[in-house]
Amino acid sequence: MQRILSTQLPAQVGETVRIAGWVHRRRLLKSVAFLIVRDAAGLSQVVVTDPAVRAALEKLTEETVVEVTATVVANPTAPAGVELTDPTVRPLGPAAVPPPFDLYRPTLTATLPTQLDHAPTALRHPTRSAALRISAAAVAGFRATLDARDFVEVHTPKVVGSSTESGANVFALDWFGRPAYLAQSPQFYKQLMVGVFERVYEVGPVFRAEPHDTVRHLAQYTSLDVELGFVADHRDVMAVLRATLAGMLAGVADRAGAAVATLGVGLPEVPAEIPAVHFTEALRIAGAPADEPDLAPAHERALGEWARAEHGSDFLFVTGYPMAKRPFYTHPDPRRPAYSNGFDLLFRGMELVTGGQRLHRYDDYLAALAARGEPVEPYAGYVDAFRHGMPPHGGFAIGLERFVARLAGAANVREVTAFPRDLHRLTP
Repeated sequence: MQRILSTQLPAQVGETVRIAGWVHRRRLLKSVAFLIVRDAAGLSQVVVTDPAVRAALEKLTEETVVEVTATVVANPTAPAGVELTDPTVRPLGPAAVPPPFDLYRPTLTATLPTQLDHAPTALRHPTRSAALRISAAAVAGFRATLDARDFVEVHTPKVVGSSTESGANVFALDWFGRPAYLAQSPQFYKQLMVGVFERVYEVGPVFRAEPHDTVRHLAQYTSLDVELGFVADHRDVMAVLRATLAGMLAGVADRAGAAVATLGVGLPEVPAEIPAVHFTEALRIAGAPADEPDLAPAHERALGEWARAEHGSDFLFVTGYPMAKRPFYTHPDPRRPAYSNGFDLLFRGMELVTGGQRLHRYDDYLAALAARGEPVEPYAGYVDAFRHGMPPHGGFAIGLERFVARLAGAANVREVTAFPRDLHRLTP
């Protein structure tokens, strides 16, 4: 008899079926016992009245893996409106050692460090697994949107020979006796691939050895990178980003609606045109000094509140960041060279995306590196490609964990990351 999932039971009323999963909870009442079995799709309720089956059930523990063969009966009060009766229950392994928290409760009461220490079991809780389902659906929507616009998915190296990209700290390693580093970004490679396919994207890990111990930073996170050629300026990139975000949210609604419902959150609408303010105006709105070189988290929160109040939008573009705070490959604003053709996208008051137009002329790269006192040699393999003809181009990168955390209303990106890596955590 083929195993079926809990969501398939309503179509099997009156039939004998076989399910399998984990013992989610046992309720041992005087005259009847209930076994709740959890599988990848949800919960099934098994009614036990036979004394021998009940005696066996009493010896099981929560999280033991079992197989149940039983008859499907309609019951409007049971999960999905059906329950299983006259069961045969067979353990598929030894009795499980219960985890240090109750997975059957609506919320996990353990502290976040405890959950992360026991991630393989904590992730079984519906609220934790729901966030990961949303993450998977968002990535599927990201890919589908870009595939439909003739982008090509690429896969770039995660071990690189240069220790510097925009001054970010790096993780060093030994590469057969030579120094190497974990890639901080696919930035250089995705630009080079514009010279091959014109439009590319990548979904992959990036590594930042920056000493940030905050609720929004990880040392390894998943970056959704996009780069496209033949742009007029950064506004063409912003238009693609807007469409990509809409596609990601559509993917979440289509593929992870049940997970969204489990978390009790609403999906935001992406405006047909996301409101945008120049960096100088953003400082004024946030009440920051006019000579502030960057936006602090408090400024981002203030801008998020302003966007919601003034435009009814959860999203806000901040354009024209100072060139001094942007990487050397960023294209300056031709009208105001001290400012860039770059942008950040804020989502509910937090930076989610950084992007912009890039330099595309070889001589401009030499000048940009010289202006910052950086040698060309570490970037030679990257910069040399621009001698052979590159179109005006630009792109962006979305931090997946931040996106899901803002969607899920999580206070900490670690709540939506399966096995986070940060300053203090290298296991499990």
